[in-house]
Amino acid sequence: MKNTEETGCSSADVVTIIQPDSGWKIINFKELNDYRDLFYFLTWRDIKALYAQTVLGFSWAIIQPLVQIIIFTVIFGKVAELPTEGIPYVLFSSVAVIPWTYMSQALTQSSQSLLQGSNILGKIYFPRIIFPITPVLAKLVDFGISLFIVLCIMLYYRVSPTWNLLLFPVLVVMMMAVPLGIGLWLSSLAIRFRDIKQAMPFFIQMLMYTAPIVYSASSIPEGYRLLYSLNPLVGVIEGFRACLLGTPILWLYIWPGALTAVLLVISGAVYFKRMERIIVDVI
Repeated sequence: MKNTEETGCSSADVVTIIQPDSGWKIINFKELNDYRDLFYFLTWRDIKALYAQTVLGFSWAIIQPLVQIIIFTVIFGKVAELPTEGIPYVLFSSVAVIPWTYMSQALTQSSQSLLQGSNILGKIYFPRIIFPITPVLAKLVDFGISLFIVLCIMLYYRVSPTWNLLLFPVLVVMMMAVPLGIGLWLSSLAIRFRDIKQAMPFFIQMLMYTAPIVYSASSIPEGYRLLYSLNPLVGVIEGFRACLLGTPILWLYIWPGALTAVLLVISGAVYFKRMERIIVDVI
Protein backbone atom coordinates (compact mmCIF):
# COMPACT_ATOMS: atom_id res chain seq x y z
CA MET A 1 0.00 0.00 0.00
CA LYS A 2 1.28 3.47 -0.76
CA ASN A 3 1.16 6.25 1.81
CA THR A 4 0.30 9.60 0.23
CA GLU A 5 0.39 13.12 1.52
CA GLU A 6 -1.31 16.02 -0.24
CA THR A 7 0.01 19.56 0.03
CA GLY A 8 -0.85 22.84 -1.68
CA CYS A 9 -2.60 26.15 -1.16
CA SER A 10 -5.53 25.43 -3.44
CA SER A 11 -7.25 22.51 -5.05
CA ALA A 12 -5.52 23.37 -8.32
CA ASP A 13 -2.04 23.08 -6.76
CA VAL A 14 -2.35 19.75 -4.96
CA VAL A 15 0.86 17.70 -4.86
CA THR A 16 0.73 14.02 -3.98
CA ILE A 17 3.81 12.71 -2.20
CA ILE A 18 4.24 8.94 -2.33
CA GLN A 19 5.96 7.56 0.75
CA PRO A 20 7.15 3.98 1.34
CA ASP A 21 5.35 1.73 3.78
CA SER A 22 7.01 0.88 7.06
CA GLY A 23 6.80 -2.40 8.91
CA TRP A 24 5.10 -5.56 7.73
CA LYS A 25 2.04 -5.08 5.52
CA ILE A 26 -0.40 -7.23 3.60
CA ILE A 27 -1.56 -6.77 0.02
CA ASN A 28 -3.81 -3.77 -0.61
CA PHE A 29 -6.44 -5.32 -2.89
CA LYS A 30 -8.18 -1.98 -3.36
CA GLU A 31 -4.99 -0.53 -4.80
CA LEU A 32 -4.60 -3.52 -7.10
CA ASN A 33 -8.14 -2.96 -8.31
CA ASP A 34 -7.29 0.68 -9.05
CA TYR A 35 -4.50 -0.54 -11.33
CA ARG A 36 -6.52 -3.26 -13.05
CA ASP A 37 -5.98 -1.65 -16.47
CA LEU A 38 -2.22 -1.97 -16.00
CA PHE A 39 -2.75 -5.56 -14.88
CA TYR A 40 -4.60 -6.29 -18.12
CA PHE A 41 -2.00 -4.50 -20.27
CA LEU A 42 0.99 -6.31 -18.75
CA THR A 43 -0.72 -9.70 -18.94
CA TRP A 44 -1.69 -9.20 -22.57
CA ARG A 45 1.83 -7.91 -23.32
CA ASP A 46 3.34 -11.11 -21.92
CA ILE A 47 1.00 -13.26 -23.99
CA LYS A 48 1.79 -11.43 -27.23
CA ALA A 49 5.53 -11.14 -26.58
CA LEU A 50 5.89 -14.87 -26.01
CA TYR A 51 4.85 -15.76 -29.54
CA ALA A 52 5.76 -12.60 -31.42
CA GLN A 53 7.62 -13.29 -34.68
CA THR A 54 7.36 -17.06 -34.31
CA VAL A 55 6.44 -19.37 -37.16
CA LEU A 56 4.41 -21.87 -35.12
CA GLY A 57 2.83 -19.33 -32.76
CA PHE A 58 0.56 -20.84 -30.11
CA SER A 59 1.46 -24.33 -31.37
CA TRP A 60 4.49 -24.15 -29.08
CA ALA A 61 2.08 -24.50 -26.15
CA ILE A 62 1.36 -28.01 -27.45
CA ILE A 63 4.77 -28.95 -28.85
CA GLN A 64 6.79 -28.36 -25.67
CA PRO A 65 4.74 -30.56 -23.28
CA LEU A 66 4.11 -33.12 -26.03
CA VAL A 67 7.85 -33.67 -26.50
CA GLN A 68 8.24 -34.18 -22.75
CA ILE A 69 5.38 -36.67 -22.67
CA ILE A 70 6.93 -38.69 -25.52
CA ILE A 71 10.38 -38.72 -23.88
CA PHE A 72 9.00 -39.72 -20.47
CA THR A 73 6.84 -42.45 -22.02
CA VAL A 74 9.79 -43.98 -23.90
CA ILE A 75 12.38 -43.72 -21.11
CA PHE A 76 10.33 -44.27 -17.96
CA GLY A 77 7.39 -46.18 -19.41
CA LYS A 78 9.04 -48.48 -21.93
CA VAL A 79 12.67 -48.74 -20.78
CA ALA A 80 12.47 -48.34 -16.99
CA GLU A 81 8.89 -49.70 -16.83
CA LEU A 82 7.96 -47.68 -13.75
CA PRO A 83 4.68 -48.79 -12.13
CA THR A 84 1.65 -46.62 -12.88
CA GLU A 85 -1.12 -48.48 -11.02
CA GLY A 86 -2.52 -49.91 -14.24
CA ILE A 87 -2.77 -46.59 -16.09
CA PRO A 88 -1.14 -46.46 -19.57
CA TYR A 89 2.07 -44.51 -19.10
CA VAL A 90 1.36 -41.94 -21.82
CA LEU A 91 -1.90 -41.11 -20.04
CA PHE A 92 -0.25 -41.26 -16.63
CA SER A 93 2.46 -38.77 -17.63
CA SER A 94 0.35 -36.42 -19.75
CA VAL A 95 -1.98 -35.38 -16.89
CA ALA A 96 1.13 -34.58 -14.83
CA VAL A 97 3.30 -32.90 -17.48
CA ILE A 98 0.63 -30.36 -18.47
CA PRO A 99 0.23 -28.72 -15.01
CA TRP A 100 3.96 -29.13 -14.34
CA THR A 101 4.84 -27.28 -17.57
CA TYR A 102 2.57 -24.41 -16.53
CA MET A 103 4.00 -24.21 -13.00
CA SER A 104 7.65 -24.40 -14.08
CA GLN A 105 7.28 -21.74 -16.79
CA ALA A 106 5.16 -19.42 -14.64
CA LEU A 107 7.60 -19.79 -11.75
CA THR A 108 10.63 -19.02 -13.93
CA GLN A 109 9.07 -15.88 -15.38
CA SER A 110 7.60 -14.73 -12.07
CA SER A 111 10.95 -15.03 -10.26
CA GLN A 112 12.66 -12.86 -12.89
CA SER A 113 9.81 -10.40 -13.44
CA LEU A 114 11.28 -7.51 -11.43
CA LEU A 115 14.66 -7.77 -13.15
CA GLN A 116 13.05 -7.92 -16.57
CA GLY A 117 10.84 -4.90 -15.81
CA SER A 118 13.56 -2.82 -14.17
CA ASN A 119 13.44 -0.25 -16.98
CA ILE A 120 10.06 1.08 -15.82
CA LEU A 121 10.17 0.41 -12.08
CA GLY A 122 11.88 3.72 -11.27
CA LYS A 123 9.87 5.87 -13.66
CA ILE A 124 6.30 5.63 -12.40
CA TYR A 125 4.51 4.36 -9.31
CA PHE A 126 2.34 1.26 -9.38
CA PRO A 127 2.04 -1.76 -7.06
CA ARG A 128 5.23 -3.71 -7.76
CA ILE A 129 3.49 -6.95 -6.86
CA ILE A 130 1.76 -6.77 -10.25
CA PHE A 131 4.99 -7.93 -11.88
CA PRO A 132 5.31 -11.41 -10.29
CA ILE A 133 1.56 -11.99 -10.57
CA THR A 134 1.36 -11.20 -14.30
CA PRO A 135 3.22 -14.32 -15.61
CA VAL A 136 1.04 -16.55 -13.45
CA LEU A 137 -2.03 -15.21 -15.27
CA ALA A 138 -0.46 -15.02 -18.74
CA LYS A 139 0.70 -18.65 -18.76
CA LEU A 140 -2.89 -19.81 -18.21
CA VAL A 141 -3.37 -19.34 -21.96
CA ASP A 142 -0.68 -21.94 -22.66
CA PHE A 143 -2.17 -24.23 -20.04
CA GLY A 144 -5.61 -24.02 -21.64
CA ILE A 145 -4.19 -24.80 -25.09
CA SER A 146 -2.05 -27.70 -23.86
CA LEU A 147 -5.08 -29.36 -22.25
CA PHE A 148 -5.95 -30.35 -25.82
CA ILE A 149 -3.21 -33.01 -25.54
CA VAL A 150 -4.81 -34.57 -22.49
CA LEU A 151 -8.24 -34.49 -24.13
CA CYS A 152 -6.97 -36.32 -27.21
CA ILE A 153 -5.19 -39.00 -25.17
CA MET A 154 -8.25 -39.47 -22.95
CA LEU A 155 -10.44 -39.89 -26.03
CA TYR A 156 -7.98 -42.43 -27.48
CA TYR A 157 -8.10 -44.53 -24.30
CA ARG A 158 -11.85 -43.91 -23.91
CA VAL A 159 -11.57 -42.38 -20.46
CA SER A 160 -14.94 -41.05 -19.40
CA PRO A 161 -15.28 -38.03 -17.07
CA THR A 162 -16.46 -38.66 -13.52
CA TRP A 163 -17.73 -36.50 -10.68
CA ASN A 164 -14.10 -35.94 -9.77
CA LEU A 165 -14.04 -33.36 -12.56
CA LEU A 166 -15.84 -30.96 -10.20
CA LEU A 167 -12.52 -30.65 -8.40
CA PHE A 168 -10.88 -29.13 -11.50
CA PRO A 169 -11.39 -25.40 -10.64
CA VAL A 170 -9.99 -25.95 -7.15
CA LEU A 171 -6.91 -27.67 -8.57
CA VAL A 172 -6.35 -24.87 -11.08
CA VAL A 173 -6.35 -22.33 -8.23
CA MET A 174 -3.94 -24.52 -6.27
CA MET A 175 -1.78 -24.90 -9.39
CA MET A 176 -1.61 -21.10 -9.74
CA ALA A 177 -0.82 -20.63 -6.05
CA VAL A 178 2.39 -22.67 -6.25
CA PRO A 179 4.32 -20.48 -8.77
CA LEU A 180 2.74 -17.36 -7.29
CA GLY A 181 3.91 -18.08 -3.74
CA ILE A 182 7.41 -19.18 -4.72
CA GLY A 183 7.61 -16.44 -7.35
CA LEU A 184 6.85 -13.73 -4.78
CA TRP A 185 9.68 -14.99 -2.60
CA LEU A 186 12.23 -15.44 -5.39
CA SER A 187 11.44 -12.19 -7.22
CA SER A 188 12.00 -10.23 -4.00
CA LEU A 189 15.27 -12.05 -3.35
CA ALA A 190 16.46 -11.90 -6.97
CA ILE A 191 16.83 -8.12 -6.91
CA ARG A 192 19.41 -8.44 -4.14
CA PHE A 193 20.97 -11.79 -4.97
CA ARG A 194 21.48 -12.20 -8.72
CA ASP A 195 22.62 -15.80 -8.14
CA ILE A 196 18.95 -16.77 -8.14
CA LYS A 197 18.73 -16.22 -11.89
CA GLN A 198 21.64 -18.59 -12.42
CA ALA A 199 20.25 -21.16 -10.00
CA MET A 200 16.71 -21.25 -11.45
CA PRO A 201 17.30 -24.01 -14.08
CA PHE A 202 18.81 -26.26 -11.39
CA PHE A 203 16.02 -25.38 -8.94
CA ILE A 204 13.30 -26.18 -11.51
CA GLN A 205 14.96 -29.49 -12.37
CA MET A 206 15.12 -30.48 -8.71
CA LEU A 207 11.48 -29.53 -8.20
CA MET A 208 10.43 -31.82 -11.06
CA TYR A 209 11.92 -34.86 -9.35
CA THR A 210 10.29 -34.02 -6.02
CA ALA A 211 6.85 -34.39 -7.63
CA PRO A 212 5.19 -37.62 -8.87
CA ILE A 213 5.45 -36.71 -12.55
CA VAL A 214 7.43 -39.65 -13.91
CA TYR A 215 6.63 -41.96 -10.99
CA SER A 216 3.63 -42.71 -8.80
CA ALA A 217 3.28 -41.23 -5.32
CA SER A 218 2.39 -44.73 -4.09
CA SER A 219 6.05 -45.70 -4.59
CA ILE A 220 6.99 -43.46 -1.65
CA PRO A 221 7.40 -45.48 1.60
CA GLU A 222 4.30 -45.13 3.75
CA GLY A 223 6.18 -43.66 6.69
CA TYR A 224 7.31 -40.69 4.58
CA ARG A 225 4.07 -39.96 2.72
CA LEU A 226 2.77 -37.29 5.09
CA LEU A 227 6.05 -35.39 4.89
CA TYR A 228 6.11 -35.92 1.12
CA SER A 229 2.57 -34.57 0.75
CA LEU A 230 3.64 -31.20 2.21
CA ASN A 231 5.18 -30.55 -1.19
CA PRO A 232 2.37 -28.60 -2.96
CA LEU A 233 3.40 -30.05 -6.34
CA VAL A 234 2.37 -33.49 -5.10
CA GLY A 235 -1.17 -32.38 -4.34
CA VAL A 236 -1.53 -30.67 -7.72
CA ILE A 237 -0.24 -33.63 -9.75
CA GLU A 238 -2.13 -36.32 -7.83
CA GLY A 239 -5.22 -34.12 -7.81
CA PHE A 240 -5.15 -33.72 -11.60
CA ARG A 241 -4.77 -37.48 -12.06
CA ALA A 242 -7.80 -38.15 -9.88
CA CYS A 243 -9.79 -35.32 -11.45
CA LEU A 244 -9.18 -36.20 -15.11
CA LEU A 245 -8.74 -39.98 -14.96
CA GLY A 246 -11.42 -40.71 -12.38
CA THR A 247 -9.06 -42.50 -9.98
CA PRO A 248 -9.75 -42.29 -6.21
CA ILE A 249 -9.05 -38.86 -4.74
CA LEU A 250 -6.14 -39.20 -2.33
CA TRP A 251 -6.84 -36.35 0.10
CA LEU A 252 -3.71 -37.28 2.04
CA TYR A 253 -1.69 -35.73 -0.80
CA ILE A 254 -4.01 -32.80 -1.58
CA TRP A 255 -4.84 -31.12 1.75
CA PRO A 256 -1.28 -30.82 3.13
CA GLY A 257 -0.06 -29.50 -0.23
CA ALA A 258 -2.93 -27.01 -0.40
CA LEU A 259 -2.05 -25.74 3.07
CA THR A 260 1.60 -25.33 2.04
CA ALA A 261 0.55 -23.43 -1.10
CA VAL A 262 -1.59 -21.02 0.94
CA LEU A 263 1.27 -20.43 3.38
CA LEU A 264 3.65 -19.79 0.48
CA VAL A 265 1.34 -17.17 -1.03
CA ILE A 266 0.67 -15.38 2.26
CA SER A 267 4.27 -15.37 3.45
CA GLY A 268 5.54 -14.48 -0.03
CA ALA A 269 3.13 -11.54 -0.30
CA VAL A 270 4.07 -10.22 3.15
CA TYR A 271 7.80 -10.51 2.43
CA PHE A 272 7.38 -8.91 -1.00
CA LYS A 273 5.57 -5.92 0.53
CA ARG A 274 8.36 -5.65 3.08
CA MET A 275 10.98 -5.52 0.32
CA GLU A 276 8.93 -3.35 -2.05
CA ARG A 277 10.21 -0.10 -0.57
CA ILE A 278 13.82 -0.86 -1.53
CA ILE A 279 13.25 -2.45 -4.93
CA VAL A 280 14.04 0.68 -6.95
CA ASP A 281 17.13 1.42 -4.85
CA VAL A 282 18.86 -1.92 -5.45
CA ILE A 283 17.61 -2.96 -8.88
